[in-house]
Amino acid sequence: MKENVNNVKSTVMTTISTLVTTAFGLIAALAWNDAIKAVIAEFFKTGNGVTGLLIYAVLITIIAVIATLLIARAIPTEPPVQNVRIVEDATEK
Repeated sequence: MKENVNNVKSTVMTTISTLVTTAFGLIAALAWNDAIKAVIAEFFKTGNGVTGLLIYAVLITIIAVIATLLIARAIPTEPPVQNVRIVEDATEK
């Protein structure tokens, strides 16, 4: 019973930490969203029109793909473990 309570507490703490981390990530993404829009508006005077939105969409897509590839490479992958069974020949004894 006590083990179940500890297990539930651990699950709740893990979930809360995940939610808080995700919230900070969302806040950072929104800040970058505004910053990138401002840079595009500064360099391209049509930044508020369709051209600016297309440039923004392409730029964000490129950044997202590069970030995804870098994250995927950073995660170590272990080769699958193969079970080996040693069989002794009973006729040799």
